[in-house]
Amino acid sequence: MPSFDRLLTIGVSLLMALWLSGCVTRPPLPAPRAIPLPQSTAPSPEEIRQRNVAFFLERAEAAQREGFLTQPAGASAYDYYLRVKQLDPDNRRAASGIQTIVIEFVERARDALRRRAFGEVNSYLSRAEELAPGNALVAEVRAQLVRERSRAKLDLPQGETVALPAAQLAAKSDDAVALLRGAAERIRRDGLRVIIVARTDAEGRWIYQQLREAVPGYRIRGDIKLGNPPRLLLITSTGGGTP
Repeated sequence: MPSFDRLLTIGVSLLMALWLSGCVTRPPLPAPRAIPLPQSTAPSPEEIRQRNVAFFLERAEAAQREGFLTQPAGASAYDYYLRVKQLDPDNRRAASGIQTIVIEFVERARDALRRRAFGEVNSYLSRAEELAPGNALVAEVRAQLVRERSRAKLDLPQGETVALPAAQLAAKSDDAVALLRGAAERIRRDGLRVIIVARTDAEGRWIYQQLREAVPGYRIRGDIKLGNPPRLLLITSTGGGTP
């Protein structure tokens, strides 16, 4: 009969054999599978076009709100609207935006016409015509400009013209003051009347003040009319001045 030690040894051997057998017959782990990455979808040409249209419309309307209608070149409301029209020729917002700019120039021209600043009128109308050739509003104000210029020529009496440099006048420079004082001396010496042609009422009053201060005690006789370019019309007066 086997001894206890031998039975213990046999039992341990059997347990080891069973454990080793379990390790060998254990099924292998499955190989890791690659997880597919989501595919990036590039925008189509049509999506790119629509995005650009929306971008330039936003820039155009922002520039228009800030008053950059046609300047600076390449970054004005008009330039951005043109880019929209290139991408989408039938875009209504771009067409409406350009029309709004034209109307703004026409309104500025009308305001200048009321002030009889004929040079400004012509400048604004020319800019509007560049954006919208043949525009009916521009043609209407252009006709008014021709009529008003004719009336202005008839309203002004004949006389010697003394040109007043616009830039110096706007700056109220020493040269402008000296020119006006020299004219005032001639008005007093020769007993002349003067028609002051100024771009605004304020400018006309300032000119008259310089003439009056140049000849203290002498009443400058004349009138102020709105027009452009600014100038003095020296007119022979039978009554002369009043000391």
